[in-house]
Amino acid sequence: MTTEELYLKYNNFDREFGLELKIDAPGIVRYRLEITEKHLSSPGVGHGASVAAIMDAILGTTALSKVYDQGNLVSTVEFKLNYFKPIFKGDVLIATGNVDFEGKSLIVTTGSVIKEGTKELVSKGIGTFNIYPMSKRGLFI
Repeated sequence: MTTEELYLKYNNFDREFGLELKIDAPGIVRYRLEITEKHLSSPGVGHGASVAAIMDAILGTTALSKVYDQGNLVSTVEFKLNYFKPIFKGDVLIATGNVDFEGKSLIVTTGSVIKEGTKELVSKGIGTFNIYPMSKRGLFI
């Protein structure tokens, strides 16, 4: 099962939240999220957790996409997020990620979230993830 197939099958949060995943290659991942009523904190204004959710998704999935074919999974050690612009109902967010470091037990990724169309930078983030063998989660074997 590919990383993308794994996520489409098991990640209920992404599906329910409206996150759309595209993995082009290991370490080359994109997410798309259209801000709708369910993402708002006040009339017309998106909740910061919506940006946090897409950032968490891009950071983690970018890391996972690099290690999955080696029989590994990842778990979050930490992630940091900077907010630059507010989001509004109708905005479409595009998130992209990069692998900055890959060691034996840790992988570090960075991500950006922009508004589709205007290309305004909404947020930047960095995440550190523990790499561990799939066998610890018998579910995926």
